[in-house]
Amino acid sequence: MEDLCYLLKDVKGAGVFRLNCSLDALNDSVQRAGFAFFEADLATAHGKGEVLAEMARAIKAPDWFGHNWDALADALGDLSWHGAPGFVLLLHGEYPGDEVLDRILQSTVQFWKTQGKAFWVFFA
Repeated sequence: MEDLCYLLKDVKGAGVFRLNCSLDALNDSVQRAGFAFFEADLATAHGKGEVLAEMARAIKAPDWFGHNWDALADALGDLSWHGAPGFVLLLHGEYPGDEVLDRILQSTVQFWKTQGKAFWVFFA
């Protein structure tokens, strides 16, 4: 488990991945790294509105969150309300075939790398 905590702190290695360890191992490593942890269930979301609502709930989005793709991108690129050295977003299920969400997640990872922080996305 120590290796996973070490890997999470590697800003260069951060990205979007399929989870290949237990949820307990991930939770333990996130806590030891001191990262903010967000968990969203996309498996039950039907359509864009429900995906955005679930993502907003997971990240505890502020009142200004506009429930559109731009607002999600803005919120994921801010996260100032979570004073953490890094971030892990665990997504259960997938929002099938949505290139916009995929692009937002990839852009978010890249943005945080420029800020010297790791932003990891795992699909479980």
